[in-house]
Order: sequence, then C-alpha cells, then structure tokens
Amino acid sequence: MSGFVSFVSAGPGDPELLTLKAVNRLRVADVVLYDDLASGAILDHAREGARLVSVGKRAGRPSAKQEHVSRLLVDYAATGAAVVRLKSGDAGMFGRLEEEIEALRTAGISYEIIPGVTAASAAAAVAGIPLTRRHTSRRVQFITGADVRGELPEDLNWAALTDPNSTTAVYMGKRTFPALAVKLIERGLSPDTPALLAESIGHADQRFVRTTIATLAEQLSHECVTATAIILFGSLTAEEP
Repeated sequence: MSGFVSFVSAGPGDPELLTLKAVNRLRVADVVLYDDLASGAILDHAREGARLVSVGKRAGRPSAKQEHVSRLLVDYAATGAAVVRLKSGDAGMFGRLEEEIEALRTAGISYEIIPGVTAASAAAAVAGIPLTRRHTSRRVQFITGADVRGELPEDLNWAALTDPNSTTAVYMGKRTFPALAVKLIERGLSPDTPALLAESIGHADQRFVRTTIATLAEQLSHECVTATAIILFGSLTAEEP
C-alpha cells in the first residue's frame, strides 16, 4: 500500500492563521510529523487517535536529522497512512521542503503542498506596515541568514541587498546579522537604514524592536540567541502603525 503526504503550512504559530485546507488535512490525518514551531494549539486540530511525532529542528539544540525525517515520511506513507508533514510558516520558505519531496518521489509516494503565511508577511501585518510601496519600496526579497554551516552565506546578492528601494526579510539571521550589517554598510547601505526585529510572531510572547541596522547589529552581537525571529530592513520598517 502507498499512502499520501500533505505538506501543511502552519503559519507563524497563531492557529487562526491556518487555512481551511490545512485544518481539513489535520482533521483526517493518521500521522502528523510536526515542527517545534508548528505545535501547541495548532495540533488541537488533529483528529483524536492520530499519531503525533515531533521532528523539529532548532538551532543550537538537539534536533531530528533531515535524513531521519525523510525516512519517517516514507515509512509512514508506505503503510497506506494519510500523513501530514506540518511545517512552520510557509512550507516552501527555507524549510528543507525539497529534500523531503525528493525522498517521496524516489519512493513513488504522492504528495501535495498547502501554502501558508510566511514569517515576513506575519511580522509586517502585526507591525502594521506593508512590505511594498509603489514608489519607495518596489521589491521585497527573502533571504536566509544562515548557510548549511550556520554561517552567513558568502554568495548573497549585495547589489540587491543594498538597494534603498527594497524591503528585505532575513530568515534565521539573528546570530549572523552583525556580520551581515557590516558587509551591507561597507557596500554603501546607510547604517541608519530602518530595521525591525520581530520575535516569536503569532505567540503570546511576541516582541518587536524598531531600530536601525547598525544599532540592531550592535544589540544582537551581545544578545544570546534563543527566541525565533525574523529581521526586516528597508524604509518601510520605520513606520509606526
């Protein structure tokens, strides 16, 4: 028998931001493999009796290996189960979705992808700002602040990142943002460029810090990285709701 895998996007953590399709898949799933950031009240939508399996990955903490997660997906689906792979944010945004899809394709298992609210959109919405504007922010760009080693990627598009008419969202970048800011400023971006640090979006302890890239870099260089966060920078991030 061959089951089916639904990659379900859990959004930033607020269960009210789940799509109807996401909730429907959780209600009928036999097995739910979930991220740490896609748990809590969101799992209340899973049907009674469903097997709930934590496969979360958190920087600096013991985490499930990607090969193990992919193997679990294949093994559960091979029993004929309806499997939900519950991913935080949007499943296709910096979430290793491609590796899990490849494992399913190799095993001949069908799947679907259910999109969701990504952290950048959620942070901007809670902060009361848009991500784009016709004349002053004509592009929004999403980047990761960490490569496979956990370090700042070396092949970033610096011309794009220093464009004053763009809004940039940095995922997984709290630890590397000080180094990123140095490179941005060296390449001509003003140290006074507005920046927004958004932590634990969609959770009761969410926190926002409005500042500049230079000040934020200094702050994060002395801060212990614990809470998950996204960093937005560009002219629009300075606006108050």
